[in-house]
Amino acid sequence: MTKKLRLGVLGCGRVSARYREVLGQELAHRVEVIVAADLDLSKASAFTQALGGTPVDSIEALIIHKPDLVCVMTESGNHAEHAMQLIRAGLNVLVEKPVALRIEDALAMEDAAREAGVMCAVVKQNRYNPAMRFLRRSIDEGRIGRLVTAGVRVHWCRTQDYYNDPWHGRWSMDGGVLAQQAIHHVDALQWLGGPIEAVCAAGDDILNTLEAEDTAVAIVKFASGALGTIEATTSARDDDFEASIHLVGEKAMAKVGGRALNQLEIWRPVTTQPGDETATQDHSQEVPNGYGFGHGPLLGDVLDRLQRNDRTPPIGVSDALGSLRLIHALYASMETGGWVRMADMPSSSKLGIKG
Repeated sequence: MTKKLRLGVLGCGRVSARYREVLGQELAHRVEVIVAADLDLSKASAFTQALGGTPVDSIEALIIHKPDLVCVMTESGNHAEHAMQLIRAGLNVLVEKPVALRIEDALAMEDAAREAGVMCAVVKQNRYNPAMRFLRRSIDEGRIGRLVTAGVRVHWCRTQDYYNDPWHGRWSMDGGVLAQQAIHHVDALQWLGGPIEAVCAAGDDILNTLEAEDTAVAIVKFASGALGTIEATTSARDDDFEASIHLVGEKAMAKVGGRALNQLEIWRPVTTQPGDETATQDHSQEVPNGYGFGHGPLLGDVLDRLQRNDRTPPIGVSDALGSLRLIHALYASMETGGWVRMADMPSSSKLGIKG
């Protein structure tokens, strides 16, 4: 029997509920939670009461336990600082999205992990959805053909109480709908659509009051010549009801939708192959919320590699940089009021700036 990996958790807020499910059920036979840390010790205690381990109220106390892997789930604006502290202590980390708010911080994390000989993996759980993997394979096999247009739509609900905490919606710690909720879908757009050449974006806080935006739209020019769109809001009422991406190519049209990019809603190839007639059923999942079911397979992939003594992450900082650079370009476009070219390495003057 393979020895269980000793796992630590840093941050026991909103997303930790999904990790409690995955670690306590899907991966319970593979991991042992030995420590959970949160500034609010009662939150850490609730996590360890469910899964075992020692509750602590600081990152320093967590490090003393020397877990094999730490899942970093603190506020977005603290991801880089906390991950760097763990990496420098010689610990492997799995960092929730976004990997960092500033591009330079993400690059520093990558360098530090390489120097320390540890893994720095990043959560992009939707890449593990069956529908998304089907589209990725179809693209690799040339079944989409030349891309004509692609777009994402995120219609989710966050009410004012969500933004009334000390960090959500604030430029220094979070950003708006693009950097927080839609970052998964922005990642999907460039992962499936290919490199992006330029963007033009607009955003505002429409129904919610926050420093950043609760609603954003953008036009995208792909390096291939294709055109695309981004539409994202947390002002949908009164539930999360759509998170989708569509592709129109010369050889096929496709749409993945549902609440978490979990449903292959449309697959229409010009030339059919065996399995196409049942593809929408075969590659779809029913999910209870916007997190979907990708955390388990992703974390399992991380565990597989660590047990082989392989520190190469299944999804690393270099993968996350694509969506982070695109988010900065979108915000830079909002700030300047015009088109922004990716080749110019644009950077937001607001996102992740503290002090």
